[in-house]
Amino acid sequence: MTESSNTPKKKNGINKETALDSTRRGLLGGVGFGLAATALAACGGGNDATAADDKQSPKVVRKKRKLTMVTTWPKGLPGLYTAAERIAARVKELTDGEIEIKVYGAGELSPALQAFDDVASGAADMYHGAEYYWQSKSPAFNFFTAVPMGMTASEIMGWIDFGGGQELWEELSGQYGVIAFQGANTGQQMGGWFRKEVNSLDDFKGLKMRIPGLGGQIVRELGGAAETIAGGEIYQALQTGQIDATEWVGPWNDLALGFYQQAEYYYGPGFHEPGSSLACGMNRGVWDSLTPSQQRAIRAACNEANHLSLGEFTYQNSISLRTLVDEHNVKLRTFSPEILSRISEISKNVRAQAGSGGALEKKIYESFENALAANSLWGSVADGPFLNSRSKGN
Repeated sequence: MTESSNTPKKKNGINKETALDSTRRGLLGGVGFGLAATALAACGGGNDATAADDKQSPKVVRKKRKLTMVTTWPKGLPGLYTAAERIAARVKELTDGEIEIKVYGAGELSPALQAFDDVASGAADMYHGAEYYWQSKSPAFNFFTAVPMGMTASEIMGWIDFGGGQELWEELSGQYGVIAFQGANTGQQMGGWFRKEVNSLDDFKGLKMRIPGLGGQIVRELGGAAETIAGGEIYQALQTGQIDATEWVGPWNDLALGFYQQAEYYYGPGFHEPGSSLACGMNRGVWDSLTPSQQRAIRAACNEANHLSLGEFTYQNSISLRTLVDEHNVKLRTFSPEILSRISEISKNVRAQAGSGGALEKKIYESFENALAANSLWGSVADGPFLNSRSKGN
């Protein structure tokens, strides 16, 4: 799809101004990822005879494509928006400039939560976002981002890449004219920011929280109210009292968006997102119009961004958490055993419900649960005991 023929139209009613401090204004107003459009021609070389022959032959012109990528992320947000930019830059490099992807922040061309629909319809070529935002189409989309008490980052990568997850994902997305791949992973997330402490299950009753996906269903089961709000609108929702609490990602992103200014209690762990896989999706017609080598380049770029992001988030979260605690006096808390035990019980039913919508949903659910069970056994003798032992030594 070329910009001249299928440039998405800007939607109305988006990009509302929020009361962000100057640091976050600079961040969210970052410079977009622009790329030039110049035609490539093959050059003659080698010797005079070859050069003379080339003068008599038409130059080989390689077709160039300009694609648009809309995202569900605030423009310039580290780790998330920059992962989309990383994919675009890598695709250009791997295709020797044949494919140029222009990346747009949430609200620039598409509202954050409309990205999938705009790509499915052809109004945009690609998106970068979280699949659980599309759960109204099928609750099974949740399994390709994160589900409560589900898989960690390395586990979901294993399931999608080696356990049949990718094939099931393509079958699900294909119903809407989309193909999607892993395009980033935040790793373990935090449980969220709260204005007041949540020491017991009773503290969730009446709580208004921004939390999407099946995590929202958990909060509702605990007696609270859950909303899905785009990242760029969360701060204002906290500031105005629209919500009492919010989860987003983790220390790195949360510090950048300034949530600590509105809610001082920071809870973990992120029971709802133990390793969130983010997606790069493409209109299926556009994908099918690419050459096999161009398709391989996009797959490779997504795979590279996915693995790089996990290390990046792990390191930056560690640094940012220290900043939040030491410099901004954030009160770090852990959900009580009572709360986590109840959430674990509810999570099993919530995941089962997400897999009960139809034959494909059931197949995805069963595949996910089988992988989760296998990973749980391995983790019980590997990661768990090791991390517990290491924490005691430090």
